[in-house]
Amino acid sequence: MNNFDRKKHWETIYQTKSLNEVSWFEPVPETSLDFFKQFKVPTRAKIIDIGGGDSLLVDHLLDRGYSDLTVLDISEAAIRRAKERLGEQASLVKWIVADAATFQPNEKYDFWHDRAAFHFLTQEQEISNYLDTARRSIQPAGILVIGTFSDEGPEKCSGIEIRRYSENSMTNRLKMFFEKIRCITVDHKTPSRSIQNFVFCSFRKLHVT
Repeated sequence: MNNFDRKKHWETIYQTKSLNEVSWFEPVPETSLDFFKQFKVPTRAKIIDIGGGDSLLVDHLLDRGYSDLTVLDISEAAIRRAKERLGEQASLVKWIVADAATFQPNEKYDFWHDRAAFHFLTQEQEISNYLDTARRSIQPAGILVIGTFSDEGPEKCSGIEIRRYSENSMTNRLKMFFEKIRCITVDHKTPSRSIQNFVFCSFRKLHVT
C-alpha cells in the first residue's frame, strides 16, 4: 500500500461510476443534517465538508440558506460532477481539490463535517496530520463531526482498507483537543442494498493553551 496512488484511485471511481452507483450515496443525508439542526448552526457559519465529493449534502445546505460553504475532495472529477449538478448555484460554494491528509486551509471554520473520509486514513502520520489541521482550522468552541465505519462495519470500502472506529477509540483519539458531545451508530443501506454500520461523533474544540 506504500505505492498506492490514492488520488488516481478516486479519480477512476468518479469517472466510471454514477452518483447513485457509489456505496456512500444518500439522496437525503439525514444523519448529517440532523447534526446541523442539533447545534442550530447559523446559516452564515463557515462550514467545510471534508471528502464531500459529489455528495448531495451541499445541495441541501444551500436549500436551507447556508451561505459560506466549502467542499473538499481529493478527486477533481467528483468536484466537477458536483459543480455540473448544481449549475449556477455552484458559484455559491468554495471548491477545493486536495487530499484530506495534507490539506492546508487558509481559513478557520465554525463547523467541520466529515462523512467517510477520515476512515480512509490508515497511516499514523496521515491521521495525525489530519487531526492537527482540524485543530488549527476550527474556530474556538467550533464543532467537528466525523462519521466512519464502526467496529461492526466493513473493513474495506471501494476496494481500499479503512480504519474502523468505536465511540471509545474515536473519543480517545481526539480527546487532547476536542471534547466529545455525542456519538451515534447508524446503518447505511447502499444502492446495492447491503448494510454498512457507521459511528458518527460530534466534538467541540477545547480551549487549549
